[in-house]
Amino acid sequence: MTTVAELVQWLEDFAPSRLAEPWDNVGLLWGDPATSVGRLMTCLTVTRITAAEAVVEQAGLIVSHHPVLFREVKRIRADLPATAPLWILARAGIAVASPHTAFDSTAGGINDGLCHRLGLVDVAPLRPLAAPASYKIVVFTPEPDRQAVLAGAFEAGAGRIGAYTECSFAIPGQGTFFGTEVTNPTVGQKGRRETAEELRLEIICPGARLAAVLEAIRAQHSYEEPAIDVYPLHNPVSSSGSGRIGHYGEARSFQEFALFVSRALGHIPVQMVGDPRKPIRRVAVACGAGDDFLADAMQAGADVLLTGEARFHRALEAESLDIGLVLAGHHATERPGVEELAERIARAFPDLTVWPSLQERDPLQFIHGGEQPHTNAAGIGPDS
Repeated sequence: MTTVAELVQWLEDFAPSRLAEPWDNVGLLWGDPATSVGRLMTCLTVTRITAAEAVVEQAGLIVSHHPVLFREVKRIRADLPATAPLWILARAGIAVASPHTAFDSTAGGINDGLCHRLGLVDVAPLRPLAAPASYKIVVFTPEPDRQAVLAGAFEAGAGRIGAYTECSFAIPGQGTFFGTEVTNPTVGQKGRRETAEELRLEIICPGARLAAVLEAIRAQHSYEEPAIDVYPLHNPVSSSGSGRIGHYGEARSFQEFALFVSRALGHIPVQMVGDPRKPIRRVAVACGAGDDFLADAMQAGADVLLTGEARFHRALEAESLDIGLVLAGHHATERPGVEELAERIARAFPDLTVWPSLQERDPLQFIHGGEQPHTNAAGIGPDS
């Protein structure tokens, strides 16, 4: 049966923790990595409601977008609102992992999902990250060493290209060497030039694993002095990063765009800042509390920033900068990603029962004081 550790490793591969913001807290945050998991629930936030659902449905792991223990606590008690859900989960033996801002930023993550729902094209990160350093290792081995050398390199972390693992390439050839008196060659004799049939093995290796992979190759190689070359690879900008920027083929009015956002996210109320007649073509996206991306959106030439929530003075700043701002709600901009994550995990682990929380709801409710629904200055309301 699949373990918590295996599921957490899958999350790390999909949404690497290096993509998380420095202030964030991601990974396995609660529970035993060795526990077996047959049922898994995703949710936006661990609360009494979602924790109770996980217990009733006998989940072994919760993948919660928002981290538990996000801020320091000194007491974990059942009668304290901040830690009561953890007490519930501890008694049931349920673990909690959180990808949070790594999930926001990874390729295929929450922000990419929002862009897809909005029909944006040529989507790229607002704050792109440089791809991590990587190398090509070339090692020359006799055929009998091939499998052992590759196995050692793969186990140490080499050979990954995208979603594929254990990738390598081999070219047959001949190598020559002359062993001096102090050598003890595996093939041939010292004191004369030898020619050996060899393979040129090529393997991609992430920079963080280079030392471990080289050590593993040498440990598995039969040669006293294996020939190994290490080539640094070009370090391009990755498809991952914070926020997103994309565009439409044809511009539409700001009001039309805001109405479209409302429909695309489930006919929800949205707020907008800016002239309803403003043409919208380039769109910046930052899920959740993403108003800090306003300057990035401006620099990228966006006509509007779509995010979940913003501070009042940030709205005033957008107005003064003449960039549109659409606020669709924290829950509405992130909950679809949680549902898509459940589908993704289910495809990766077909033996698991996986579902997004069925009890989770947006805690913010809209109350209208009159017979007609409240609308803002642009006329955008839940029934628009």
